[in-house]
Amino acid sequence: MNHQHRRKFIKSSLAIASVSTANAAQTASSANQEIRIGLIGNGGRSASLKAELRKHPNTVITSIAEVNAERKQDEGVEHVDDFREILDNPAIDAVLIATPDHWHTPAAILACQAGKHVYVEKPCSHTVKEGRLLVEAATRNKVIVQHGTQVRSTDMMIEAVGLLRDGIIGEVKVAKCWNVQRRANIGKQQPSEPPQTLDYQNWVGPAEWLPYQTNRVNSGWHWFYNFGTGDMGNDGVHDIDYARWGLGVDTHPNRVAAVGGKYFFDDDQQFPDTQNVLFEYQGDGKPGSQKTLIYEQRLWSTNYPHHTDSGAEFYGTDGQMYLSRRGKIELLGPRNIKRDVKVVAESQNTEKHIGNWIDCIGSGKKPNADIETGHLTSSLCHLGNIAVRLARGFEFDPDSESVVNDPQANQLLTKKYRDHWGKPTST
Repeated sequence: MNHQHRRKFIKSSLAIASVSTANAAQTASSANQEIRIGLIGNGGRSASLKAELRKHPNTVITSIAEVNAERKQDEGVEHVDDFREILDNPAIDAVLIATPDHWHTPAAILACQAGKHVYVEKPCSHTVKEGRLLVEAATRNKVIVQHGTQVRSTDMMIEAVGLLRDGIIGEVKVAKCWNVQRRANIGKQQPSEPPQTLDYQNWVGPAEWLPYQTNRVNSGWHWFYNFGTGDMGNDGVHDIDYARWGLGVDTHPNRVAAVGGKYFFDDDQQFPDTQNVLFEYQGDGKPGSQKTLIYEQRLWSTNYPHHTDSGAEFYGTDGQMYLSRRGKIELLGPRNIKRDVKVVAESQNTEKHIGNWIDCIGSGKKPNADIETGHLTSSLCHLGNIAVRLARGFEFDPDSESVVNDPQANQLLTKKYRDHWGKPTST
């Protein structure tokens, strides 16, 4: 990419996306019109998102849906038990989904079908199949769907990827990202009766049933197959997203290989605390077109590369770039000679990401982290988890979104649902 093309890349990204979504349902008639938003889920993540939403003068949170009565503390808004009340309200333009992972796609699809614009927290799906269903629902209903990977709206990241596109380290062949931190042991518990303040039936929703257990709810749901996606889908998804972005791949991988498991924690969590996953993109199959994305996870350590728990390194034919959503960037030329890089440091910016979504609701433009982008990134988390869970790699067909010659792995691209109104209808 020459300098003129790079300037166009950065300009189009910083200008809050460039591709129109025609006739978006319930699109505000102008960017200054008030946008009425309903919040689905009112747990820990929602506090930050509400604060960011309130920084935008043309938005108002009108309703919050939550199945836990202890989380209905917000003043000046309507609290409802069932988020379908929000979807049925014609006065609400958009919804923000901050539920456990297993509800992300079902709630988002229902919102799309109701003509609401959607901001869905990461990962956008609980399985690869769900992600494709959500892409189709957004397209079919012509609504704006933004995925909660804030790096896509962070100026530092946009400019850094622009430099990679411009060939600042030559052709990028390999990207390696990591998620290294010290998580807590969640202990070993037994099922018990849910508290009276929690509607556990609708908390589980369409997921396969598991009896209530204290360490399976609140933040503990991340670590169980029925409800979460492990830390690869929780924190690692951010680093995987900008690693994939910088690597310049806009499709699924062709091969997945992985090792990992519970190397440290002896507790109830089902997902691994250690993962090393490789994704190979074969390009056109000819020598020189292949690329590799590597993901490393250690949830029992505070020793990490570049003194940063979350980051990515890009290896090109003429240098190396280190990038972190914590607001760090470094550049090396051949023989590890340090080079200056004129990019202003900036941590991942949720305010700009929310703002991008709001602006696109008004303009009808494509958001920075549109749902197809979110699906490709989230799918890497699902594929990596499957490979570790089965203790083997596999080939993947990007076109059919299926595993080749491995029925057991292929089966894990979707999941079983129980009979519940939230079950995605297409499944």
